[in-house]
Amino acid sequence: MHLFIVTGSSRGLGAAMAEQLVGPDHTVIGIARRAQAGLAAEQWTLDLAEPRVAVERLQAWLAEHSGWQSATLINNAALLSQPGPLAATDLGELSAALRVGLEAPALLSRAFLAGTAGVPTRRILNISSGLGRRPMAGSVAYCAVKAGLDHLSRALALEEPGVAIESLAPGVIDTDMQVQLRGADPARFTEQARFQGLKDGGQLQTAAATAATILRYLLRPDFGKTVISDIRDA
Repeated sequence: MHLFIVTGSSRGLGAAMAEQLVGPDHTVIGIARRAQAGLAAEQWTLDLAEPRVAVERLQAWLAEHSGWQSATLINNAALLSQPGPLAATDLGELSAALRVGLEAPALLSRAFLAGTAGVPTRRILNISSGLGRRPMAGSVAYCAVKAGLDHLSRALALEEPGVAIESLAPGVIDTDMQVQLRGADPARFTEQARFQGLKDGGQLQTAAATAATILRYLLRPDFGKTVISDIRDA
């Protein structure tokens, strides 16, 4: 059996990946604030803005389950605080975005690595973003956590040479996050028109198509050879 743990599994890219991973020899665990209707996987309804709860549950679950042929953690969950200047960002939104986007992946990776020692094939896929590699005004927290995911992946790859680890930018996807960016106040978020242009120009990929491409890449034998990557270059 092959284990897959997917965060942010209730909508968008995470939901599409969880749905496509379901299979007869796969155990899929989805972690999200809400359950995804119709998903034939184990679903843990947890808020990753309080990551210790999820980590402790994962530790306990891994201690009770073993014998995997492979185990994969997909750190996909992210929050986008209201687009605009950092100085005007709600403190609660800012804290939640940082905890979901970076603290939770770090803690979950720790629990995953410790709890799957001995599994022949292990993978950690961190869903990053081009904004982790190219800063943008009006989305400081999101840029910071994605850059942090990239460097977390680099450091972990040095520590864990036997684990395939990548931080992957998935391209631009038609998700709720894109809706939030297009709907932002242009006076607060000067990039609003660019994101509207992506939609108007038909440049957004569907979550389902992107998930299929990512999962094919994830299961390739050379996954992890390039720690920082972009699915458009794969």
